[in-house]
Amino acid sequence: MAIFDQADNPCIIWLISASALVKVAVFFLAWSALWLPLAMAIAIRLKWHPPKALAAQQKLPFVAVLYIIAPLIIWGATQIEGTSFADYGWGWTTRIWISLVGGFGVAILSLGISFTGQWLVGWVDWHGENWQQLTKIGLPIFGIGLGIGLIEELVFRGFLLTELQQDYSLGIAAVISSLIFALLHLIWEQQQTLPQIPGLLLMGMVLVLARYVNEGSLGLAWGLHGGWIWGLTCLQEAKLISYTRKGPVWITGIGDNPLAGMSGILCLLGVAVLLWGIGD
Repeated sequence: MAIFDQADNPCIIWLISASALVKVAVFFLAWSALWLPLAMAIAIRLKWHPPKALAAQQKLPFVAVLYIIAPLIIWGATQIEGTSFADYGWGWTTRIWISLVGGFGVAILSLGISFTGQWLVGWVDWHGENWQQLTKIGLPIFGIGLGIGLIEELVFRGFLLTELQQDYSLGIAAVISSLIFALLHLIWEQQQTLPQIPGLLLMGMVLVLARYVNEGSLGLAWGLHGGWIWGLTCLQEAKLISYTRKGPVWITGIGDNPLAGMSGILCLLGVAVLLWGIGD
């Protein structure tokens, strides 16, 4: 395509030779530039304007459009850089689907262990009578979880991590990409998200480790990410558990958010130890 013709476009030539951080900044600027006009149209349609709070149903179309655009921006990056989605860890291979299933299973197991432990000490109650709710919400949440997990892994553990490794070691690239991943969650809900920043940062690092032990593939990280989203959302929406308020909030999680407490941190560390063992 002419827009990506390196010989005739000085901006493309400059971008190719730019530092990794500049490329990352350009990526997010392009993503925002494409999303904002569509977001404004959605806001007008919903009759919403800042600083009004967004209801969950209102937020969904904003997020959906944002995430649909992301692969288009990454495709543009592949045209400029002369790379492919495979370089960012994505490909339609049998291996990625096997890793996806494995990661999803590990995510659900880790949540099960975490909440069972809290139940044994009396910090949460299980509500088995609500299991039937899963038949109504389980499949839609499964699709949403996998969709969000795929896009966020493609962006943060795929594109960002790969680009940052052009200038930095894997460790530094992992920290930078994970910090960006954590801080960008503040866009939607600052008050609830702020206590989760350390947990989100650690989650990003664990997902980097998942890509590393999966030999560069995003399958394992995608499965873990999608599994955590599916498991936690199902527990919340189906009201399968409730907190007894007997446990310290710094352990169970501020605002009933596991990532804002030691329960979530320990859950992530447990998965990290498992992944490290696989890597060895």
